[in-house]
Amino acid sequence: MTGEILFMLVLLAIALVLFFRETFPIEVTALGLLGVLLATGRIEVDAALAGFSNKAVIAIGGLFVLSHALFKSGIVAAAADRLSRLATKRPGLAIAGLLASVSVLSGFLNNTAVVAILIPMTLDVCRRLEISPTRVLLPLSYAAIFGGTITLIGTSTNLLVSALAEGVGEPPFRMFEFTPLGLVMVVVGLVYVLLVSPRVLPERIDAGSLTGKYRMGDYLSEIRVTETSKLVGQSAEEARLNERFDVTVLGIVRGKRHLRRGLRTRAFEAGDLLMVRGSADNLVRLDAEEGIELLPEVALRDDELSSGGQVMVEALVARNSRMIGKTPKEIRFRRRMGGFVLAIGRQGEQLRAKLSETRLQFSDTLLILIPSERLDHLRTSDDLLVLSEVDFELERRTLWWLPLVALPAVVILAATGVMQIAAGALLGAILVLMAGLLTAQEAYRAVDWSVLFLIAAFVPVGNAIVDTGTATFIASGLTAATGLFPTEWAPYAAVTLLYLLTSVMTETVSNSASAIILTPVAIGIADTLGVDPRPFLMAICFAASASFMTPMGYQTNMMVYAPGGYQFSDYLRLGGPLNLIFWILASILIPWIWPF
Repeated sequence: MTGEILFMLVLLAIALVLFFRETFPIEVTALGLLGVLLATGRIEVDAALAGFSNKAVIAIGGLFVLSHALFKSGIVAAAADRLSRLATKRPGLAIAGLLASVSVLSGFLNNTAVVAILIPMTLDVCRRLEISPTRVLLPLSYAAIFGGTITLIGTSTNLLVSALAEGVGEPPFRMFEFTPLGLVMVVVGLVYVLLVSPRVLPERIDAGSLTGKYRMGDYLSEIRVTETSKLVGQSAEEARLNERFDVTVLGIVRGKRHLRRGLRTRAFEAGDLLMVRGSADNLVRLDAEEGIELLPEVALRDDELSSGGQVMVEALVARNSRMIGKTPKEIRFRRRMGGFVLAIGRQGEQLRAKLSETRLQFSDTLLILIPSERLDHLRTSDDLLVLSEVDFELERRTLWWLPLVALPAVVILAATGVMQIAAGALLGAILVLMAGLLTAQEAYRAVDWSVLFLIAAFVPVGNAIVDTGTATFIASGLTAATGLFPTEWAPYAAVTLLYLLTSVMTETVSNSASAIILTPVAIGIADTLGVDPRPFLMAICFAASASFMTPMGYQTNMMVYAPGGYQFSDYLRLGGPLNLIFWILASILIPWIWPF
């Protein structure tokens, strides 16, 4: 082992640890890795910047924009809404159709966006059928994941591996080259989740009371301002209720009037009934210091909170939300959205104390009390996904149909070899921008820049893995492990081991990072064994899109965690056998579809 190889192995090991521990955002770790290689002279400046012009980066960026334009038109949402309405007629068929539709859509669109659109639909179906969302949302995520294996553009990993392989002289993947095995995975996966999920996943939450789901009983209550109270004549802001007692006034009932505007600055009057958010201990302190009448037996329900023109909804923090890393206080949530955050759910736990100081994360669910007239504003926000029933309509403005034509055109042109996928996606994105279907700002927001920076940073790292001989070294180690088998079986064993290694890495780090690190290794294994690298590259693509055992392994798994009320063990129980089934299928079918 040379010093260069040892250096790269140590660097990769450190990167994997940082990925696993999430010390930094994954794209920051990738850029840091690139920076170390650049600073130590392992790669030149031109090579370090080459990843930003990689075909996969351009193609994925363009497809993000095209997908967003299609979703914004309302076409996908309207079609999914029609499907959800079948639930009252044929429940089993409706759920099966919903999951199948997710798989097909994910073969051509960003699966994170597909799941984002369909979570409210799925919750609506669960409400109508009185089925626990715990039984349905995780299968929805899985359907989106294995649906992405149908085509070249189904997941960024496929495009990435194709671009890396092309960079070392291998022919790029064709648009529908993945389809034979991808369809097998979809069919097997759908049958599995439809049969097994009702038996494995519990009915942990229902689709009913939100106050019950968030266990808000001790935090939502009513108090009365007495005639002798110090609060008379003072506003919540002047009395510093939030700062001193962590109590937030959600509404004021004054006689027959329900006041919900200017609550911070409106002076209290004797006899006012206040709907408040605050713990029992803090309300007792408020009683002792300010003189109020506690109504401890009152437990506010959804309908009581929603009286007076207010509604209570759940919302999910979106993947590219500007709220991520900020507190509700910093983003001035109440002023910006016109509502109150009552609770924050994060991976199965409810964060209630000091909500104004809690920094939001991707996939956090917020319980929000908001005036009904502000709900449409909340629904149109790119920062939050409202998890409630929505009436979807097509946005029939000029050229609304263009994304519906542009995306299939990109697919057809790429499949027939008329135009490369990167060029087609870029031209399609330019068309929807010039047609005014998206603003420039919306296009920027549509792109998941963390994915693009991760790929752009790791492409030169992948080249360095090859140039330093590290790929060949790792490949030799994996090839040596196949020595227990007869020589003619060595390639088959190598495919199995490579799929398993990729699958394990995907569950703990990023699918893109796993693919970039292991693609040079796959090519090195093929060179060592003297066979075609295609089967090994396919093993990486399919394994990187088979993250079922952890919520962290894939974005859609994180998105359904809180709305479905899941626990980590749910992923292991349902996803573990599915990972095993896909491993067996891939080990058998990949060498048959793509011979050595």
